[in-house]
Amino acid sequence: MILRIILFEDNEKLRKSLKLYLEQTGNYVVVADFGSCEGAGEMVATLRPDLVIMDIGMPYVSGIEGVRMIKEAYPETHVIIYTVFEDEDKLFDSLCAGASGYILKNTSLSYLHEAIRELQEGGVPMSPAIAQKVLQYFRQQAGHQNKYGLSGREMDVLRYLVKGYSYKMIADACHVSLATVQFHIRNIYHKLHVNCGREAVIKALKNKIV
Repeated sequence: MILRIILFEDNEKLRKSLKLYLEQTGNYVVVADFGSCEGAGEMVATLRPDLVIMDIGMPYVSGIEGVRMIKEAYPETHVIIYTVFEDEDKLFDSLCAGASGYILKNTSLSYLHEAIRELQEGGVPMSPAIAQKVLQYFRQQAGHQNKYGLSGREMDVLRYLVKGYSYKMIADACHVSLATVQFHIRNIYHKLHVNCGREAVIKALKNKIV
């Protein structure tokens, strides 16, 4: 299956490099690329991509606002943030706006390719530095009461989900089957009253669950 991608990146040289790399790397086609995310919702609603790769520091309209416009116009589209910003506020705001992943530009292009694959497998991909910040945040909140009745194994699965692991990676890390991970994921969604991995990560961050 060919994955249809739109790029939003104001650095033209980087934007063209990303397009060339993605189209040479896998079953991807970059259907459009833009230097601004003004009117991003209308663009996505018209072109119907499977994935948007979005910079945050865009002119006129921020990438985070661009994510909001895209998710309102065409909710089925996944958005991966691709940025230089490492702070927790932009991470949290991006996830709340509807982003499905958060990748730093100082990681390799091959990592971006891997992040797309993880997203297709149900993960919430994040660069290692971002995942480490999330873990540090959780450690600081380690004494917080588990109000949602998550089991020890469900807490483990949620931690890995927050780190951006795909279901297969979680199964390997926990030494259980993929079906078992899917079972735990369904229980987590039910107990947290969420519908997807992105919503689970947001709630875990916002309510200091882990």
